Amino acid sequence: FILINSYLPLFCLFLKKKVTLELLDRLEHLALVDFRNWEGVERLEKAIEFADQLHSVPTDGIEPMDSVLEDRHLYLREDNITEGNCAEELLKAAKLTVEDYFMAPPGNIPLPKLEERESFLKKEEP
Repeated sequence: FILINSYLPLFCLFLKKKVTLELLDRLEHLALVDFRNWEGVERLEKAIEFADQLHSVPTDGIEPMDSVLEDRHLYLREDNITEGNCAEELLKAAKLTVEDYFMAPPGNIPLPKLEERESFLKKEEP
């Protein structure tokens, strides 16, 4: 079992991962990114394959880190406000705001619903 278990991540690298509609919908909701074309979906699948390579890195006996800079002493400056009360002026430059907050990225709003994506995938499947 130990031998098989140690090669399992390497075996998984050879399997082509497909992105489900539910995962696509969740990722779009979290990242505000639109994947309504095949290039976007393929780019996402390649990014997942690339990130999956981390599963093959041996991490036995390695303690997790709190920060990549945990071996250094970092000096923090005082958080003194030098300017302020300019929220209205800054929000005037925003393309889209909701309740005095910037909406970003503005090019991806609103995101399509899962049903719309299903019809897109059925229509344009390569």
